[in-house]
Amino acid sequence: MAVVVKYVVERNGVERMTFTSKKDADAYDKMLDIAESLESILSTIDVPLSEQQVESLALEMAKDKDNIINALKGMSKAPTKTAKNKSESSAKVADIKQAG
Repeated sequence: MAVVVKYVVERNGVERMTFTSKKDADAYDKMLDIAESLESILSTIDVPLSEQQVESLALEMAKDKDNIINALKGMSKAPTKTAKNKSESSAKVADIKQAG
């Protein structure tokens, strides 16, 4: 029998994602912290967005935080994600929403 170590990222009592590496789990947890902060900011703007849209937008912005930070600093645009990566990212967001 094998022993497997798993790192579980949990938010508000809900299991969000499981990792085999502590580094990956910590990075994902930090990304969720950033998304939560962005959600607070986005919910105060004067643009009509549903709660679901605010949550999705905040999560996507947190995932691509380096490019967002560069854009806010006025730096040149970094290479965009490929279509394959974008569809994988959308699938992961859907999985998270269904779990929550």
